[in-house]
Amino acid sequence: MTRHELHRQLRGLGLVRGDVVMVHASMRAVGPLEGGGDTLIAAIADTIGPTSTMLMVLDADPSEPFDALTTPVGVEDMGVLAELFRCTSGVEVNDHVAARFAARGPAAADLLSHSPVHHYFAEGSVLARFVTVGGRVLRLGADIDATTLTHHAEYLADVPQKRHVRRTLQRADVGAVTIESLDDTAGIADWAGGDYFSALMRDYLADGHARVGPASHAS
Repeated sequence: MTRHELHRQLRGLGLVRGDVVMVHASMRAVGPLEGGGDTLIAAIADTIGPTSTMLMVLDADPSEPFDALTTPVGVEDMGVLAELFRCTSGVEVNDHVAARFAARGPAAADLLSHSPVHHYFAEGSVLARFVTVGGRVLRLGADIDATTLTHHAEYLADVPQKRHVRRTLQRADVGAVTIESLDDTAGIADWAGGDYFSALMRDYLADGHARVGPASHAS
């Protein structure tokens, strides 16, 4: 698939110029591209235009002490496109050992400004600012439960007995740091039905919601 064809399909999904877009993509699901993942990044930029901003969550390779600028993305969890985007010219990154994001565009600096060390998806976070500016999520073949914005919803949700965790992570500059947050790896509450949020989102999409309007989706 060519850059031009990707641009046409992205417009068909509802992307428009000026959007602030958070991208989750599985390159395996997208399929072969002329020019690989760089072509997908360029096609998204073509579609949303120079006044827009593209955002991706990066995370980090857990086998290396974290450095915001140099630590590779953990591609097994985040996907190869996130690592390609991190290395793309003009991309900025924030310095958070547990919630590293990358962005390119006019809103990048504001989106990536200071986030709380603990509870890093709550108010004052990159995700909270993304919502405030009317950001839209583009999901290209990525699993629905990989949509990072749902973690911000978990902080806002009125759910009793939310589960908190403390994790110790390694930074290249200061060594070990301990961070407290909601359990964003195994779910914020116990529920007999298993992965409650994934089940809710799948039911929501199956009912025909969120396919048009504020968010854009592709399978």
